[in-house]
Amino acid sequence: MTTTTSPCFDGRVLTPGSPGYDAARTVWNAMIDRRPRMIVRAASVTDVVATVRLARELDLEIGVRCGGHNVAGLAVPADGLMIDLTSLNGVRVDPIRRRARVQGGALLGALDQASQPYGLATTAGNVSHTGVGGLTLGGGMGWLARQHGLACDNVVSYTMVTADGEVVTASRTENPDLYWGLRGGGGNFGIVTDFEFQLHRTGTQSLVAEFDFRAEDAVPVLQGWRDLNAVAPRQATFTADVHSTARGPVATVGFVWVGDPAQGHRLLPAMRALGRPVAERITTPSYLDLQQRDDAVGSHAYRRYSSAHYLRQFPTAAIEAFLLRGASDLHNGTDLAGVGLQAHGGAIADVADADAAFSHRGTMFEFGAGSRWTEPSEDDVRMAAARSAGAALDPYADGVYVNSLAADEGQRGVRRAYPAAKLARLTALKTIWDPHNVFHLNHNIRPHSQ
Repeated sequence: MTTTTSPCFDGRVLTPGSPGYDAARTVWNAMIDRRPRMIVRAASVTDVVATVRLARELDLEIGVRCGGHNVAGLAVPADGLMIDLTSLNGVRVDPIRRRARVQGGALLGALDQASQPYGLATTAGNVSHTGVGGLTLGGGMGWLARQHGLACDNVVSYTMVTADGEVVTASRTENPDLYWGLRGGGGNFGIVTDFEFQLHRTGTQSLVAEFDFRAEDAVPVLQGWRDLNAVAPRQATFTADVHSTARGPVATVGFVWVGDPAQGHRLLPAMRALGRPVAERITTPSYLDLQQRDDAVGSHAYRRYSSAHYLRQFPTAAIEAFLLRGASDLHNGTDLAGVGLQAHGGAIADVADADAAFSHRGTMFEFGAGSRWTEPSEDDVRMAAARSAGAALDPYADGVYVNSLAADEGQRGVRRAYPAAKLARLTALKTIWDPHNVFHLNHNIRPHSQ
């Protein structure tokens, strides 16, 4: 008979019925309602090590929670063990060396708050309550990516707890193959408890320009916007979306500029030449405000489903499909999914594709279709709308961002995220670091044994 000794933890252990248990198992997507057998709110790396070992002794699935933003809710294992990193949320900034040490449970907003007093920042998503860990391990797109690369391109080193409960460091000189895999390979290899980031002198200012057009009039507008994007300075990240309003569907095009707003204003005449908008908004938020401006749209308590693609090209036929969102009638009401585009290129494409697990660096635009709602009775129609909008862009797709994969894409989604040669290298790496697939509640890269 095997006896399991329960370790002592610096943090809290929650079980069904414990105060705080239900709050701890609640994540960003309100569709997720799974009940772990145990939640360990780790307060130290020692806690993480002990919890991994305990989970393996008890043969419990391991889920890892930071910001809880994964739309599939993979942090929450049904009848398994959730390792909650949210108490490991410290950020230390060295403004002289322009480095930040960030614990694995920190949110993006904490990183921004710590670095911006020095006029420093690094690429850190678009919603401040997203977890640093999940965003960075999948790649990490944000408003600074065209200037300074993805979040994963700015990681100097990782500290990781392995499936055997050991603590290792990965950098270009120490465990370099693991370092390669952690830069875009997701949470497949272990639990990262500490990131060291390179920071950049970004200043504290930004500019946001948005121009609204009736969607049915917007094909030539999107064509011109696409062509402007191809020659835009790296400080500008071009954006577009289509959403439903009481007056009908609206297409919004524009850009986000990080840096001196006066320089960003030089793009406005070309944007205004695209057509006569029904509305225009030019704002100059601080960088901190920019990083928080989508927090409400990206807030918790909504049921969510999304579909996504990378687009290397954006021809007129794709523009038409983007505006139509897979619907036969644009005036179909609020059930239509919202769709959006965010430009890549610049420093993202400067990095050789073979340099990191992150893939598809030749992407022109990242496309996303998403629905959010509150009533479970709407689940089927809302999910179908997002799938339809995504399917409309299928003919023009070339890969997908691993952090945007839907819950039901499975191994097909993993194959979309990584080309075959890169997936083969990731599989070999997984076989070395996690041969028993202990960390499989993710967009899973299976070891050779499975």
